[in-house]
Amino acid sequence: MIRALMFAVVLATLAACAPPPPSSGDEVQRLANEIQRLGPDIDPEEANRAARIAYSYTAQLVQEYQITDPPLIHNAKVNKGRRPRGLCWHWAEDIERRLDQEQFRTLEMHRAIANADNPFRIDHSTAIISRKGESMYEGVVLDPWRYGGLLYWSPLTEDTRYDWVPREVVLQQRRQEQYGTLKPYAGG
Repeated sequence: MIRALMFAVVLATLAACAPPPPSSGDEVQRLANEIQRLGPDIDPEEANRAARIAYSYTAQLVQEYQITDPPLIHNAKVNKGRRPRGLCWHWAEDIERRLDQEQFRTLEMHRAIANADNPFRIDHSTAIISRKGESMYEGVVLDPWRYGGLLYWSPLTEDTRYDWVPREVVLQQRRQEQYGTLKPYAGG
């Protein structure tokens, strides 16, 4: 069991150190176009604004989180108190909060978690942007943690690296598991 865990840690570390996907052209415009493709009623100005903010706010968070290392090394620094923030759920929470401030009429934000039921992999959180009223499964993943502060994005259906589950579902499952381990109150 320990060997399997060590092997999983080595693989996760190597994956975290992998180079980011190659950039070509104007990435902000490519993301805006992808968001626009979410539906014919998406406001082009909102799609452009969401893409600009996703990239600029990621760059701002890189500075605030003091990112200088690959994600798993940075995670260790956060967990030891040597960095303020920068775990995947911090990125997801902050990106979601910032984009929600825009009060988009045609877009909405979601949160998702992957690997929650896999004992050999670390949970991973992300933010997802979708057409207003659609589920996260029709949205675009916004994941700045994956490449240590370089924004990864993809339609959720094309992000084969992770099996995303709505955050609410994962948290509800965890609450039910915790309730199952509680002993009945015998107070008086």
